[in-house]
Amino acid sequence: MREEGWDDLVRNVETFCEKHDIDMPDMNARYKDGTGRRCQQRDFITVEHHYHIDVFNALVDFQLSELNRRFSDQTSELLILSSTLDPCDNFSNFKTEGACNLAKKYYPEDFVDSEMFALELECAYYEKDMRSDAKFQNLESISDLCRMLVQTRKSEFFPMLYRLICLVLTIPVSTATTERAFSAMNIIKNKLRNKMEDEFLGDCMVLHIEKEYAESMDNESVIKEFEACGTRRVRFS
Repeated sequence: MREEGWDDLVRNVETFCEKHDIDMPDMNARYKDGTGRRCQQRDFITVEHHYHIDVFNALVDFQLSELNRRFSDQTSELLILSSTLDPCDNFSNFKTEGACNLAKKYYPEDFVDSEMFALELECAYYEKDMRSDAKFQNLESISDLCRMLVQTRKSEFFPMLYRLICLVLTIPVSTATTERAFSAMNIIKNKLRNKMEDEFLGDCMVLHIEKEYAESMDNESVIKEFEACGTRRVRFS
């Protein structure tokens, strides 16, 4: 996007300005900083240079640095290898080498040597079969692919690939859920509640993390459940 995205962005901006009757600045004009006084100007630069270099490229570079800081080389390689299973565009990203490397490098305990050999054989038939089957033409995600493999019972013909797909689908759960748990812990167990016991902390974290499920429960059902746990001196309902 940094190398080739600028021209597309400018065309989209021009279309937007024409649609909403907004004056498009002259990109070849001199860019004036501050109030426009000569003493406040730096070197002679055009409006296009300012938005392209000082704004667009600066923003892309910031995002790239954040992504590089967030994702290690190992994590990036895992995501790239996982994308080979993406069914979009009629399985255009699928590569036998990528699927085998994914299993060897990141799931060695889930595939023994004989299963790795079977996986390599399955990939050759899988690519041809998927692209010729109309039911798999318009899939948009790996989860859709997994669901369709089960519905058409092709998971039985490609058991090793199906296992690899299921393992890849656990990546968002195993990473995002852990991050959410630590964020919830910092919010709940703060300086004012640092003596909270583990069991109570765990209960509070479940309610905080699973907000959608917690909001679906009404107070009346909670009261009845609590009342049914044992005899009470006071009737709650």
